Amino acid sequence: MRKRPYENIIAWQEAYKLCLTVYKLSKKLPIEERFPLANQLRRSAYSVPTNIAEGNMKRSKKEKARFYEIAQGSLEELHCECKLSCDLKYISMNEFESVDEHLNRVSYLLARLKSAVLVSP
Repeated sequence: MRKRPYENIIAWQEAYKLCLTVYKLSKKLPIEERFPLANQLRRSAYSVPTNIAEGNMKRSKKEKARFYEIAQGSLEELHCECKLSCDLKYISMNEFESVDEHLNRVSYLLARLKSAVLVSP
């Protein structure tokens, strides 16, 4: 099976791992949160690698950067939802800190990716 071009991007690889982690964590939420909060956690989480993949295929720098910005926005949304999950005691502080560390890593990689796109010839 051939790899898609976006799969070689480290930011995408890390965002995809983060997405998988969030899916596992969202299963820990109580039944009454399975639709509202768990659904939103998952949507924010999969938006990040999805927008990186879509942005990678755009021709113009401006379009690429726009999709990477959307991915960064989804990361911030995800952070807020994870913090809420922690404060409501749905996930542990250790789980939150682990996800937060991963969020920061993906955010850094995305920022570097975006700046590389904007300065490339």
